[in-house]
Amino acid sequence: MDDSEFMGLALDLAREAGAAGEVPVGALIVWGGEVVGRGFNQPVGRHDPTAHAEIMALRDAATRLGNYRLPGCSLYVTLEPCAMCAGAIMHARIDRIVFGARDPKTGAAGSVIDLFAESRLNHHATIVGGVLAEECGSLLSGFFSARRGRTLVA
Repeated sequence: MDDSEFMGLALDLAREAGAAGEVPVGALIVWGGEVVGRGFNQPVGRHDPTAHAEIMALRDAATRLGNYRLPGCSLYVTLEPCAMCAGAIMHARIDRIVFGARDPKTGAAGSVIDLFAESRLNHHATIVGGVLAEECGSLLSGFFSARRGRTLVA
């Protein structure tokens, strides 16, 4: 599978989040071409401010692989990671981050700040942004538009 196909799987997870009333963000961890971790936003349902899609996917992968360090893994997420998630991604030693839509309010992979490029930090991942960005962004825009009581015209 390629980046677009893995991002398509992350979009499926984002739709699960949206169906549960959560902000529709999905993430997955891939190791050796195999999905080893899945997650979607769940802070509302879990009453947990750390239950972002990336954190949930990291937890799942770490449990499955039996290690909190995940070298050699790639993380696919539909929205650019925030600072909290960037920190967790660095601690897990993820090699590559592929994200869909940029986050101009809290993005920590280049939109607001680029923690992954910060030379004083001890882990640096390769970043690929904009994969299926339009689909990822549309899912988020549609969710927030519906919450404001408006609908988007296609």
